[in-house]
Amino acid sequence: MSNNNFRRVVITGAGVVSALGNDWAQVKSTIESKKSAVCFMQDWQKYEGLGTYLAAPVHDFELPPHYTKKRKRSMGRVAQLGVLATERALSDANLLDDPIIRSKATGVAYGSATGSSQAALEFAPMLENMSTSRINSSTYLRMMTHTAAVNISVYFGTQGRMYTTSSACTAGSQAIGYAYEAIRYGKQDVMIAGGAEELCPSQAAVFDTLFAASTKNDTPEATPRPYDTDRDGLVLGEGACTLILESYEHAKARGANILAEVSGYATNTDGTFLVKPNLETVTRVMTEAMEDAGVTSEQIGYVSAHGTATQHGDIVESQATYQVVGAKPISSLKSFTGHTLGACGSFEVWATINMMKDKCFAPTLNLDNIDPECAPLDYIQHECREIDTDYFMSNNLAFGGINTSLIIKRV
Repeated sequence: MSNNNFRRVVITGAGVVSALGNDWAQVKSTIESKKSAVCFMQDWQKYEGLGTYLAAPVHDFELPPHYTKKRKRSMGRVAQLGVLATERALSDANLLDDPIIRSKATGVAYGSATGSSQAALEFAPMLENMSTSRINSSTYLRMMTHTAAVNISVYFGTQGRMYTTSSACTAGSQAIGYAYEAIRYGKQDVMIAGGAEELCPSQAAVFDTLFAASTKNDTPEATPRPYDTDRDGLVLGEGACTLILESYEHAKARGANILAEVSGYATNTDGTFLVKPNLETVTRVMTEAMEDAGVTSEQIGYVSAHGTATQHGDIVESQATYQVVGAKPISSLKSFTGHTLGACGSFEVWATINMMKDKCFAPTLNLDNIDPECAPLDYIQHECREIDTDYFMSNNLAFGGINTSLIIKRV
């Protein structure tokens, strides 16, 4: 199939549950105030040996009343976040009650790093005390890593393709990429794509044991610090973001409001280390995404960075970015939201689409002194930057050496 026969893929709806707010007006206001969602987690102090007590939680989250107890039985917090974000996205796309959603024409591509921790805990007595007393018929359904994806499918009745992208930090961006490919190659007309993550201290412990979590517990407002010489690791967050992707023809035929176009995607693996990114393959994934989109580095006006504030990760990512697009404007939204793992890829694409529309791009919070080992990029610091561009690149890197790059076009 030639490039001329590929279908164009557009984004026609978005829904968010976030520590910064649940719509763009709220999120934009928080960004403009230059305040992150990071706070001190008082309750985490009870965990002996844990060194980080910082996170960016979604406060006061609760499903609306129309989510009945029966419909919620199979949903832990991560699935609830994903399903609510999806309802908002379908409503935004004016597809919530459209018959196409409950048909083979619509598929789901959705990811999270893990399932619900509370459900996993229900299996613990079986292994520790040889008792199945806490396990019930919904335990595994809430615990499984693809719980958000399948709960979305069942709740809204989709019958098309299912991609469950449990690839940690690239779960959300891989979901968008696979959804894009399914539509581009004519396999689906509509795709529900995105990622979700619930906050759990066990996830913080993962990064803590790797010396990759920030321990600036006395100054939550001063961390994370992507690309800064004083960065000391990431801070976890939570939330969900769902995007509705459609073929351009389908969207135009029904008079949909098109938010942006997905014009390029690439993913690869390092094949070297499980937790240490590789410069060559990170460089290649960005290059291949631009080749897929048919754009040059000169056309990329902004880069949405993975930017986790880890020592080695920031250096490799910045060097790869510089090699591919040069000293382009770049910032990390994780400085506001913390690292939302499975949700970060889709949330960052959504937020950057809105920034591109407003021609105003967020800075990286707490970036005061750029690490000289990081590449000489045009880091957006301290204040929002006015940029008029038709294309941006969004990059994410995950444990296991999984890399993604998306090219998004203004419509």
